[in-house]
Parts: sequence; C-alpha cells; structure tokens
Amino acid sequence: MAQQLQQITITAPGFAGINTQDAPLAQEPTFASVADNCVIDKSGRIASRKGYSMVSTNGGSVLGSSLGIEAVHQFRDNNGNVVIFSAGNSKIFSGTTTLTDETPGSYTITDDNWKIVNFNGKAYFFQRSHEPLVYSNTAGAVQKMSAHAGATGTPPQGNEVLAAFGRIWVADFATDKSTIYWSDLLDGTAWTGGTSGSIDISKVWPNGYDEIVALSAHNGFLIIFGKDSILVYGGAESPATMALTDTISNMGCLGRDCVVSTGKDLIFFAKSGIRSLARTIQEKSSPIGDISKNVNNDIKTIAASETGNIKMIYSPKEAFVLVNFQILKIVYCFDTRFPLQDGSYRATTWSQIAPLCFTNLVDNTIYIGNASGIAQYSGYSDNSSSFQLSYFSHPLSFGNPSVLKFLKKINVVTFDGAESTVVLNWAYDYTNNYKKQAYILPANKSAQYNISEYNTDAEYSGSLDLIKRKKVNTSGSGMVVSVGVESTVDGNVIAIQQLNIHALLGRIA
Repeated sequence: MAQQLQQITITAPGFAGINTQDAPLAQEPTFASVADNCVIDKSGRIASRKGYSMVSTNGGSVLGSSLGIEAVHQFRDNNGNVVIFSAGNSKIFSGTTTLTDETPGSYTITDDNWKIVNFNGKAYFFQRSHEPLVYSNTAGAVQKMSAHAGATGTPPQGNEVLAAFGRIWVADFATDKSTIYWSDLLDGTAWTGGTSGSIDISKVWPNGYDEIVALSAHNGFLIIFGKDSILVYGGAESPATMALTDTISNMGCLGRDCVVSTGKDLIFFAKSGIRSLARTIQEKSSPIGDISKNVNNDIKTIAASETGNIKMIYSPKEAFVLVNFQILKIVYCFDTRFPLQDGSYRATTWSQIAPLCFTNLVDNTIYIGNASGIAQYSGYSDNSSSFQLSYFSHPLSFGNPSVLKFLKKINVVTFDGAESTVVLNWAYDYTNNYKKQAYILPANKSAQYNISEYNTDAEYSGSLDLIKRKKVNTSGSGMVVSVGVESTVDGNVIAIQQLNIHALLGRIA
C-alpha cells in the first residue's frame, strides 16, 4: 500500500554547480549533472548566460575560410588613445565595426596565435617564429619591431610575452624553452645594452627538465610556469640580481593563455585541473582545494582532445573565469562569487556560442572573437538567435534508494523568462528516457530587468510577476528520480528559483 506523500524541495537548483566526480546518489540535490548555457547569478540561482551580438560587419569579406578572429586586444595609452586590435586569416586588424587590415607590408604571418600586451604607450605583438610587431599612436601604424624608431638589438621571436616590472619579458622560443629575455627599462623595443638581458633557468627546474609555457607577475614576484613545475623569482625589478624564492614540482600549466589574474590570485590550468596559485604554493602538490574539483575528469578529458588553443579569461564584472576550448566549442564557466567550502568553484558549461577568444575591455565589456569577426557578450540571444538553457539534477532517492517512488507532481518556480517555452523532464532509474511536459511562461506586466543589475529579489518589490510558478502533473515510478528543466532563451533572462518534487513512496523493491 502506498505511503504518505513525500516531498523534496530544491531551493536554487544547481546552486553548487555541476558535479560529475562523485557518485550520483552520494550528492546533495544542490549539485547538477547538467547546467548548460548557464551562469550562477548574484542570487545563487542557475540562470541563463548572456548571448552575443556582432560588432564587426565585414568579417565575412576579410576572414575568408579561416577560423575567424583568434585574438582581440584593447590598446590604450596614457593619453587616452584607444584602438581595438584583432587577428585572423593571417592578418592584423584594427577597428570594431569595420575590420581594417594593419598588417605591415612585406611581413608574412603563418598563424594567428598572437599574444598582445600594452607597455609604456605601445602595443606589442608576439608569436613564436615571428618578428615581434609594435604599435604606438605616434607612429600610427603596426610595424615590425626592427623598423620602429629607436629599436635596438635583435627582437626575440618568442611565443610568450609579459609586460611587468618596467620592461618586456619574452620566452618560449622554437628551439629554446628555458631562456627568458628582458628588454631595457621602460623600452620594449631595446634588446641590447642598458639593463636588457637574459637568464637560462634550465638548471633550476625541480624535476631536472621542463619547458616554459607562461609568465606572470603576482605580488611582486615573477612567476614562471613550466609544463610540470612552477618557479617563483623575487627581485624582478632588477632582473640581473633576481633570485629564485620558491619552486613547485609536479604542477605546471597547460598553455600560454591558461593563466589569468583575479587581482588577489592567479588561476591556471594544470594537468590536474584548474588551480589557484596561492593555494598551490601553500599546499605544494596537494590536490586539496582544486578549483575544478567537481568536474576535473571531464575538463581534463576535453583538454586532452582539444587540438586548438585553450584560453582563459577572468571578468570582474561578471565574476567568472571562462575556460574556452577553441575547436571543440566548449566553454566552462567558474563562478568566483561563491566558492564552495572545499575551495572549489561552482561550474557550468556553455555550448552554442562557439568563441575563438575573449578579451575584457577597460570598461569591463567582454569582446568575443568568433568565425564572423568581433562580437560583444550582451543581451539574451546569440546574434538574434535563441539558445537552450539546460539543467538536470542527479538521481534523487528521497532518502531511501530501496523504496519505489511514484512521482505525482513537480512545482517549478522560475524568475522572469517572460514568454519563454519551458520543458520539464523527469526519468527513473538512471535512464535517459525522459518524459517531458512543455509550457509557456506568461508575459511580464512590469518593466524588464537586466540580470547583471539585480542582486536580490527584494530589489523588485512591486514586480512579483517576475516570479513564475507552474504545477506539472507527472507519472511513472522507479527507485530514483531525475528531473530537468530546459528553456529556450530568446531575449529574456530566465533563472530557476525552486523545484518542489512530490512523490508517493511504495513498497521495497
């Protein structure tokens, strides 16, 4: 005989992000098995990511059959001059709405994997086996460094460049993976004389051999990332006398663009997952506190399959770190507002957006390089096309996995999503044979609100119509129940506020 109706209330479903590491039944209902095209919003809810709108209009004519725009950079000098540079189709472009070819004459580009940095009123372009390029507003053009007024010495053709401690630092050469060159003080075009110089670190790798892949500056230290180790140098303001202060073995970085600074910390992609430099220095090789702990197997498998560049970006405005897998067209989004108790970040994924690169502008606008040119991360459609938000729970046992459950009703509470189609999914016993019930959310009676501006629902007093409630009758039975919510996002943000799941508990199976 059936027992009393039981209920599971999941407030802020997916609040803890995706967890694919632990056994499904051992997880809290706040974890998600799927959270795609989502972010964790300011109220801790699974909400739709923003979409993108194209900024450039002539991408199709200048990018040809290339992948698209693979690098975007904002140059800004002390006089307030601003230029947006981008790279694609073996060319350097300036501009946003119209991409204008700025490639120097008689200069051959064979790849678009540029790293561009600003330093002392100039923009510097570096890529392995290419003579560096330089731009200043005074010159008014992108030039080969050897042709730039005042340049001295032979500019190093490295893949990694860092502007820090009053000079330009370059490393990762085609035939030399252990030497770092630095320019003269305050002059990134001077590579001989003055205080320019170099250091060979091949003898200080803790494991005997490694290769430089990335450079960074943090808390007054020069951080050198190898593939399998990390070196920390102090006194980089005077590089001729700087000294090794710390080493970390068996922990390195996957690539040049896999390090981002949050101001307080450096976040980097290691073979073991996404890591915090501060905690790594404290814990050395201990795996405790991995930022990507809950999705480590997934993200490492994807990284092993990615044949293009892996690039990361941190946005202080959006409060997330993005990890972009260029060719596989997968983005992992790690929320930085609400770290879990073990130090890991709440993870969601993005699909359908297909970025090649990101950059964060001075005003915190995010530009995206894609197959069509430059786009802006904004609005709630992908270039005027809809996309699908997906949230799915792990199997729910109602506290007793050995008892049969007869699912009766699910109450779905969503925020906004006016006139969106929502599909409720439910399935039993670890199968993907989901039953589905679709419904359309009503229009809002009050003004629309931008998700980036709200903090709590209290800000919307008098706008209770933004909270949408729907009761869906369900059917079927099984030992465990999985539920999911899918919604077509087409102009309006939607957030999943709460799920109330009602079931009758039957006999022991």
